Amino acid sequence: MRTLVMPLGLAAALLSPAAFAQNAVTTPLPAAQAAQQIAEPADVLTLDDALALAAGRNFTLSAAGHELDAAEGGIMQARTIPNPEVAVLFEDNRRDTRTTTAQVNLPIELGGKRAARIGAAQKAREFAQSQLGATRTDLRAAVLGGFFAVVIAQERVKLARGSAEIAAKGAQAAIRRVAAGKIAPLEESKARVEQANAELEVADAEAALAIARQSLAGLWGSSEARFQEAAGNLDTLPARPDGAGLTQALDSAPELASRRLELERRQAIIGVERSRQYPDLTISLGSKRDNGSDRGTMPVLGVSLPLPLFDRNQGNLYAALRQADKAADEYRATQVRLANELQQATRQLTVSRSSADTLKGTVLPAARQAYEAATRGFEAGKFNFLDVLDAQRTWFQARIRYLGVVANAYQAATTIDRILGR
Repeated sequence: MRTLVMPLGLAAALLSPAAFAQNAVTTPLPAAQAAQQIAEPADVLTLDDALALAAGRNFTLSAAGHELDAAEGGIMQARTIPNPEVAVLFEDNRRDTRTTTAQVNLPIELGGKRAARIGAAQKAREFAQSQLGATRTDLRAAVLGGFFAVVIAQERVKLARGSAEIAAKGAQAAIRRVAAGKIAPLEESKARVEQANAELEVADAEAALAIARQSLAGLWGSSEARFQEAAGNLDTLPARPDGAGLTQALDSAPELASRRLELERRQAIIGVERSRQYPDLTISLGSKRDNGSDRGTMPVLGVSLPLPLFDRNQGNLYAALRQADKAADEYRATQVRLANELQQATRQLTVSRSSADTLKGTVLPAARQAYEAATRGFEAGKFNFLDVLDAQRTWFQARIRYLGVVANAYQAATTIDRILGR
């Protein structure tokens, strides 16, 4: 006996090629997201420009969008039902005594497999949507942090260059006073050392600026930064609400929502694996013709059902249960971690704002006043050059510390926004 079994789709193609081709052409497919090509400014870059560039050209964000498209395809596939089969059986090679049987085997899913499968696919889509939102939030936070890192690095370069100019003028003044015999040559050597240190500070600041510019440009997929300057205001420090308001907002944090949806997806997969414990029923309909008898064509009706004696999908169900337990633990771990990070960032922002107010209102004016007084006293011959160098170093360090405090404030505010999805 020879048996020929073919999928119904192949049989339909053989019987009606035109109709099958039409169905294949009209099958909907997920549309790919087209990346927006936005030109990077060649001169001044604003924060809005940076956000728009990252939103349109960041590959991580577009990859998350493609993942969402793939989840739509998963729902499309989950909604399909099993294909029937066409089977043709020939018994005996001799035509006069040959028996021919043609039948259609129709699988029928039992145990709610299709509904469970669709539910799991929908949860996968919701998870992909949450991942896309979390990626967008992380990208925005990265752009904000990177943009103000560039602005702060620019200010540091300006400070370093200003300090280098002051050190150069001090060295020239020391040279003139040594030539006039008013100070010892040792003072000139100290002035030159201070000038060299100031030039090293300029080199370090310029290198840090180049790194910050490249890091920011990398967020929109650029191999080099084409903009000349990032336009940002550091006079106004970021402010965020604290206390119970932030704690309540943590419940809707994007990362926490993603973990929650992942837990729900894992629980939906448990339903899928449970439904697979029920065997599927196969109904066979067809006809049989025996050339060796005069009975003609006889109907064929059959029912088959696998016996779940050995394989009851118990292993996959156990794995799904443990994966759900893992997702639950990861959700709780993420909840604790985000709460700690939010508390630390809030405290850091409060401390940074307080330190910035103190530096800006008291330390910086006093340091600048001391430097100006030491410079005038040195020119009048009342102070030695060491006093000028010490005052200059104190003023420069105070300004650098202020920029560091501002950077910490923006970093803390960015962390809060990233956690809360703002």
